[in-house]
Amino acid sequence: MHTGDIDVMDQDGYAQITGRIEDMVIRSGENIYPREVEEFLCTHPDIVDAQVIGVPSEKYGEELMAWLRLRDGAPALTAEAILEFADGKISRHKIPRYVHVVDEFPMTVTGQVRKVEMREEALKLLDLER
Repeated sequence: MHTGDIDVMDQDGYAQITGRIEDMVIRSGENIYPREVEEFLCTHPDIVDAQVIGVPSEKYGEELMAWLRLRDGAPALTAEAILEFADGKISRHKIPRYVHVVDEFPMTVTGQVRKVEMREEALKLLDLER
């Protein structure tokens, strides 16, 4: 059965879903699983929730963009602040190049994050920055 999910099976034969194949980002030939980066970003004291997506890059094929929800009263985070926080804790190719702070993520009626919509919005945001 092909569901599009990525899982890890433990020694007892139980599988844990760790992500979706369609969400995987390939940056310079390296496979990056957004969930791994999201879990790391949530260790930052000011980040309540994080979603990571891939955005097009001429140089690397794809780059990482983090959409962040911050705790109330937290100062805005920049890509430089995330780089400083992550430096030496995760591989450099897994550190998001772009950061977008939001109050909420686009959601489906069933409560799932709409990463497709996030990617579309990201393309618009990046065109404005260039």
